[in-house]
Amino acid sequence: MSATLLKLYERSVLRQPIFTLLAVFLIVAAVGFYAKDFRLDASADSLLLENDQNLKYHRSISAKYGSEDFLVVSYSPKQDLYAPATLNDLRKLRDSLLTIERVGSVLSILDVPLIDSPRLTLGDLKNAVRTLETPDIDTELVRREFKTSPLYSNLLVSPDGKTTALQVFFKRDATYHALLEKRNALREKRLEQPLTAVENKQLEQAVTAFNEYSARLSEQEAIDIARVRTIMDNHRTNSELFLGGLPMIVADMIDFIRHDLAAFGLGVLVFLVGMLALIFRKLRWVILPMLCCFSSVFFMFGFLGLVGWKVTVVSSNFTSLLLIITLSLCVHLIVQYNELYTKMPDADQLTLVREMIRSKAIPSIYTALTTIVAFASLLISDIRPVIDFGWMMAIGICFALLISFALFPAGLMLFKPVHFTPRYDITGAMTRTCARWVEHRGNLTLGIFVLMAILSAVGISRLTVENRFIDNFKSSTEIYQGMELIDRQLGGTTPLDVVIDADPDFFAARAEENDFLEDDPFADDFFAEEEADVGLSGSSYWFNSYQIPTLHNIHNYLDSLPETGKVLSMATTMSMMQQLNNDLPLDNISLAVIHKKLPEQIEDSLIKPYMSADGNQVRFTMRIFESDPSLRRNALLEKIQHDLTNKLELKPEQVHLTGMLVLYNNVLQSLFSSQIMTIGMVFLVIMGMFIVQFRSLRLATIALIPNLISAGAVLGLMGWLNIPLDIMTITIAAISIGIAVDDTIHYVHRFTHEILVDGDYLAAMKRTHDSVGRAMYYTSITIIIGFSILTLSNFIPTIYFGLFTGLAMLVAMIANLTLLALLLLKFRPAADK
Repeated sequence: MSATLLKLYERSVLRQPIFTLLAVFLIVAAVGFYAKDFRLDASADSLLLENDQNLKYHRSISAKYGSEDFLVVSYSPKQDLYAPATLNDLRKLRDSLLTIERVGSVLSILDVPLIDSPRLTLGDLKNAVRTLETPDIDTELVRREFKTSPLYSNLLVSPDGKTTALQVFFKRDATYHALLEKRNALREKRLEQPLTAVENKQLEQAVTAFNEYSARLSEQEAIDIARVRTIMDNHRTNSELFLGGLPMIVADMIDFIRHDLAAFGLGVLVFLVGMLALIFRKLRWVILPMLCCFSSVFFMFGFLGLVGWKVTVVSSNFTSLLLIITLSLCVHLIVQYNELYTKMPDADQLTLVREMIRSKAIPSIYTALTTIVAFASLLISDIRPVIDFGWMMAIGICFALLISFALFPAGLMLFKPVHFTPRYDITGAMTRTCARWVEHRGNLTLGIFVLMAILSAVGISRLTVENRFIDNFKSSTEIYQGMELIDRQLGGTTPLDVVIDADPDFFAARAEENDFLEDDPFADDFFAEEEADVGLSGSSYWFNSYQIPTLHNIHNYLDSLPETGKVLSMATTMSMMQQLNNDLPLDNISLAVIHKKLPEQIEDSLIKPYMSADGNQVRFTMRIFESDPSLRRNALLEKIQHDLTNKLELKPEQVHLTGMLVLYNNVLQSLFSSQIMTIGMVFLVIMGMFIVQFRSLRLATIALIPNLISAGAVLGLMGWLNIPLDIMTITIAAISIGIAVDDTIHYVHRFTHEILVDGDYLAAMKRTHDSVGRAMYYTSITIIIGFSILTLSNFIPTIYFGLFTGLAMLVAMIANLTLLALLLLKFRPAADK
């Protein structure tokens, strides 16, 4: 730190500690005031790719055919499902659910139309449709229909007939979708061309309006789902119930995030207090670091509320990370202060604090910058929560650095000089042991790390991104239990839609036909009326007798895949209509009659969800077995696309795959490229910073190696343990490098200064171990144990994040105290050999 800056710092901070503390607390309080606007987000959109075109198509299909925004209540009675007492309890459950204001409808076995109890004909459809609540209904026939129906079996009733499902549909929120479409339209336009000043203002207003409304809607959804659970609790005496569906998963994940933020933030805070008290045994060394940690976290909560950034599952650990990073900066200052006191026991407090800042300012700034670089590398990801996480931590670390060099020294100036002496010098014994190991077992050390590098490389080659969403949760959670039961008993969990358009040649032929009729002098209104009488079966591509075999072939193919559960489509509808037609094949006249005279209730159930109004697009909807250990999403999607175009001879432009399975797969497939780009960017930038700081390519290269080893060890172990990459573990390597490189910088910086003392590399290494090595040990052990607290989460990726980040820090500490020291000894400048 230059003499001019140091003098300015001394005058403004060290000589005016009360003013500095007041200024810091006022800034923190002013920004922290906005913590009241802090928001959480666990919606499906928060886990999707930024600017994913498949997402836009998915939303259009959902708007056309119906949304996946519904809950599934599984109901397994202790008595027979069709017993009067059971049906009465089920009726009460359904009616109670309908009392919730946002619930638009509840679909259950009590409500769906029955066409085979007994068998109806097309003519019977003109009369009232029978349901399970129709008086004198034959429950045995109903039992058989629900077991054999191509529509209801494995959807509303399990194959064994012991479990049924109630689908709870929420009303479509027109305001939410209008705000969403307005925001997305402006964002898409911004990608294509620069927005005008007016449009930028409109986008800003649209984002604010959407975020505010979305936050209110999320709170209401949480309230509604809590009410659903309360209603379910009233029916658990004689039945077993589970809740599933995307809204429930979103609400529960928000609870997980809220729990992790509170429990782990508090847990890490309590742990840090204990560690500081245990290590330094002085109240000041507990109070000052904790004030810095609290100020950093409170500032960030306020900042996130001020700018409207929401915390997601990915960024839910930012409190723990910020606490640990802030503490690391403070610990290095504490150790340096005590080292200076040992050398200058008669110095006054101003001298000690000034020298502490002078010696630690440059390495601390570089360590903060490298950590910021590590988190900033996440900005190149295509996943919005990962991008936001990078911004959050980069900004948070900047403020943590300012806090550590303002609040901590200013606070320290209010105390008298004091020194701590470890009661048991375990740390010194450990660092000296590492120094002796390097001195006497250099070749063995190199051999161990070379072997570790080879094993890590092999493990990294085994990494995959194929993971089961159900594995993100502990088996004791309702999310896991509900998904598993619905998977096993009710036809799968994760939605996948296959949308098939009409053959493009069909539209070309129709255009030519229209041109011909316009030019034909014999064409008159008589032929137009005749065409109109044919109805949809004569004017559409799919709703006619010629395409029924094709629909069945596609349906049967999709149903034959081992990964698919329940498949529904127009083929299902055609099968049921053929039953109504006395099992006779359907011709175009029958189809025209059906389309005109089908009751609205049946049309809403059997046609509208699976075919467009003009009959030129059909939708095959299915659910995938999420609990299947052999599920490979990308391979499945590629196989479906290939087989539909090659085996079933559809044209590629006709086939569209969409749904949450496709969107989630896009995220997973982007993880590989994101991981490579992120780590590559981190190492390139850090290498450049090392060269600038150390002014030596040799030192920069040596300093990078231990961090490569620690990151590689974590990724390699994940590969060997068959733990796939996900949206949280993708960040481990970059974060580990960013935090671990701090110790590397402090070590190399101190080592280069110790060399200047006597030119003895071995003695310099031992002195560095005995000084900076202590701080490295304190910070590393604190971080390792601090991250281990994350293993108490209900969210499995958070557990992995804590374990593997802690492991990376352990490997980095050992590598810095052994391999780094050894490389500095072996690869010294030629002039010093």
